[in-house]
Amino acid sequence: MRIMGIKLSVSSLTFLFLSFANFSSVSVEGSPIAPALYVFGDSLFDSGNNNFLPTLARANFLPYGTNFPKGATGRFTNGKTVADFIAEFLGLPYAPPNLSIHKSTILTGLNYASGSCGILPETGSRLGECLNLKEQLDLFERTVKSDLSGQFNNSNDLAEYLSKSIFLFSVGNNDYLNNYLQPKLYDTSKRYPPPQFAQLLMDDLSHHFERLYNLGARKTVMFEIGPLGCIPSIAKTEKHDGDCVQGTNQLASIFNERLRVTLANLTFTFQGSLFVLGRANGIGYDAITSPLKYGLEDGSNPCCKTWNNGTSSCIPFAKPCSQPNSHFFWDAFHLTESANSVIATGCFNGSTICTPLNIQKLVQI
Repeated sequence: MRIMGIKLSVSSLTFLFLSFANFSSVSVEGSPIAPALYVFGDSLFDSGNNNFLPTLARANFLPYGTNFPKGATGRFTNGKTVADFIAEFLGLPYAPPNLSIHKSTILTGLNYASGSCGILPETGSRLGECLNLKEQLDLFERTVKSDLSGQFNNSNDLAEYLSKSIFLFSVGNNDYLNNYLQPKLYDTSKRYPPPQFAQLLMDDLSHHFERLYNLGARKTVMFEIGPLGCIPSIAKTEKHDGDCVQGTNQLASIFNERLRVTLANLTFTFQGSLFVLGRANGIGYDAITSPLKYGLEDGSNPCCKTWNNGTSSCIPFAKPCSQPNSHFFWDAFHLTESANSVIATGCFNGSTICTPLNIQKLVQI
């Protein structure tokens, strides 16, 4: 396999995978290589926004954060998220949750991501309040117009700052998990065949990216949704007995193919913009179905103890497995820090995950 453009053996992959999970940072000499990192999306990137909302979708208790320096912060994993690793690689501090900041004077970026939410306004609503993508963009617009505008001498300086910042997205997973795939709670699967539903999401997503562009963003990275049919909450039900549900994976594939085309069209349409696709689905599927290739012992079972036979979130304060780095999944939905590190590293300076260029090259443009 190739990571960062280098062909690796199975033994070196094992060492590489386990080593990534223990990195505290990637050495960046001098000042940060990008002025700021702004993060949007769902629980894969949420750094604690849901702590401030009336919702069941929370991770501000152990064993979440078991391997994170500050403990249980609201991150839905045992340690760092993909967004945290990318912040480190850029030489920036972790983007704090926007809802934890009353009035921001922070110039290194903020995190607007919210667990259980998605692109569509109704997605995740059954679990309580969350910030859908429109609401996240509303908050970012407030950041730009009310907070950032006073931090720069003139509008040209603000525009340059925004044009050089990185905007990171992981969204769309819940529009399936907490919407389309729950026909008893939502009627979207009755109203839209899979291709039409994916296009509905793309139309909304394009509108949000156009709005982001008009606010000044120029460098955007959007990750695919993962192999949804392989996550424990779906695959480990009695009906499927741990096997990936290929029909559900096909839903993700339809979304991801539309996403590839959409991002390419946006780059062509909006002058001076670059929309990068993070191809996390393929490497995720490979690690789940062939974990030994990645130095993993388990690609299908959660590390933490969960409710309902491994198909839910972590049981509060229950002791997790002793070796999280050997698992791909932390709970029934989210990845371990070691899995996050491989995706983030590959996107930052590799040649196979992020296209048409990696983040290291993106910041140089």
